[in-house]
Amino acid sequence: MVNNFVTADALLDNERYLDGEMMANMVRGGAANLRSNAREVNDLNVFPVPDGDTGDNMSMTMEGGVAALEGVDSTNLADVMAHISQGMLLGARGNSGVILSQFFAGMNKGFTDCDKADAHIVGAALEEGVKQAYSSVITPTEGTILTVAREAVEYAVSRIDDDTTIPALFSDLTTEMYASLQRTPEILEVLKEAGVIDSGGAGLFYIMLGFSKILQGEEIEAAGAVQAPKAAAINLNAFGPDSEMTYGYCTEMLLRLQNAKVDIAAFDVSVIIDYLSSIGDSIVCVKNDSIVKLHVHTMTPGNVLTFCQQFGEALTVKIENMNVQHSEAEENTPAQTAAPAPRREKPAKGHGTVAVASGDGIADLFRQLGVDAVVSGGQTQNPSAQDFLSAFEEVGAKHIYVFPNNGNIVMAAKQAGQLYDKGEVHVIESKDLGQGYAAISSLNFQSDDAELIAAQLTEAMGYVKTGSVSTSIRDAELNGVHIETGDFIGFMGKEMLVSRKELADAAEELLIKMGLDTGEVYMVTAFTGSEAPAETVDALTDWMAENYPDVEFYTVEGGQEVYPFIFVVE
Repeated sequence: MVNNFVTADALLDNERYLDGEMMANMVRGGAANLRSNAREVNDLNVFPVPDGDTGDNMSMTMEGGVAALEGVDSTNLADVMAHISQGMLLGARGNSGVILSQFFAGMNKGFTDCDKADAHIVGAALEEGVKQAYSSVITPTEGTILTVAREAVEYAVSRIDDDTTIPALFSDLTTEMYASLQRTPEILEVLKEAGVIDSGGAGLFYIMLGFSKILQGEEIEAAGAVQAPKAAAINLNAFGPDSEMTYGYCTEMLLRLQNAKVDIAAFDVSVIIDYLSSIGDSIVCVKNDSIVKLHVHTMTPGNVLTFCQQFGEALTVKIENMNVQHSEAEENTPAQTAAPAPRREKPAKGHGTVAVASGDGIADLFRQLGVDAVVSGGQTQNPSAQDFLSAFEEVGAKHIYVFPNNGNIVMAAKQAGQLYDKGEVHVIESKDLGQGYAAISSLNFQSDDAELIAAQLTEAMGYVKTGSVSTSIRDAELNGVHIETGDFIGFMGKEMLVSRKELADAAEELLIKMGLDTGEVYMVTAFTGSEAPAETVDALTDWMAENYPDVEFYTVEGGQEVYPFIFVVE
């Protein structure tokens, strides 16, 4: 007679060890739980501005790990965790997403060569995750996701003994994680002043709570996945029935090599590179284990797919008509530009540039100033490490200078630079539009010394101040400024300066507090957003001419969202 009952010892044994299958289920559950709470995490914004994106960034980072599990049929913990970690590293967005991906990269190290792991090994892997997360930040700040991770892991690990089960470990972890999260305002004064807990720590808590729920046998209802920003609509008139194809197709492909077709370990991508060289240019072809990533400009994209299928099968394919891209680039020019400059020639092959821009007008201005590749993004739309890698491959220079233009994007740019192996990436740590604009305006590749060029670009950022105007989404008291929901607020960096009922009043007062009355300002560039009324822009221009006639004042139709005005003061 066959006994179909599972013994208590067998059930306990399953709880004592974490294998790859359960790890995959936990990651899917953690991603789903965060996805359902992403908006709440977004709203934990220190500034009461509708630009909170921590929840979205962390959710899309987790989705990178989930996507990497597609096609993975393994119960080996090390194998599964390696896929999760790689997917998250490439999908990381924003500082919180990068720190999260580094936490999982540390866990991945802790599970090296593990088919499965008991509570002691899992605890050690969590400790390795905390260590790597801290090491990813040059100057770690306590009261953030780092503190929440560290305190929770320390507590959970301290309670591990030989009888500890995996569900019990993660129950302890989430219990202390919640408690640590509530303490963050006592550690970080800016959180206390704003009346919020740390958003990154909250995101991590929801992920680990999802892990714990899965381990307890609960089902997590899947919400709609947080989506990356959608691409702009195609201009169907850019390539008509009588148009002639002159630029070809930008063709990108992710190829999975197949054991049935090639010896994966011995496969040399030079065979693909030689073929691509015969049908196109701007070639990038990189092999990572069984994955080959390629990029080529060619008139015959179908031939690329056909040729590569003799080695494996395509995971993703992207083909874009470059005639359309070229036409759109020519059409999209801002109405006015500050300090008009002639379009620069593309830099020598040894040097290239990549910049992040939010708004078509800002992107077009950067291209006019000589930027080779513009990555779409900014606040609420942080690009991923993979987005940067694609831009690096497009530029293909020996030295690539990157302008993130947002403090929340710097870490993703650096992470991509560490992953890129076809050139040296120099991240110029521009933390706002003004710093990036100043550095890009000073581009000069006459020197062959890459470090000197990077130093000069960094120095150029020190001569500007950037101020932003937006709308408050809640009542607050920050930096002594009383704010009510719906007010127009003005700030520089992390310093709140102005709150007014009218947009024009907020813009004028912000400019004054940025130094107009000191007599030391000689130029102001106003990047106008998509929500800036034309009459307000005209009124501000007249106000500047009347009150500060010696200050050069320029406007650029930036087209950025969230911020009707971004001022760059020199």
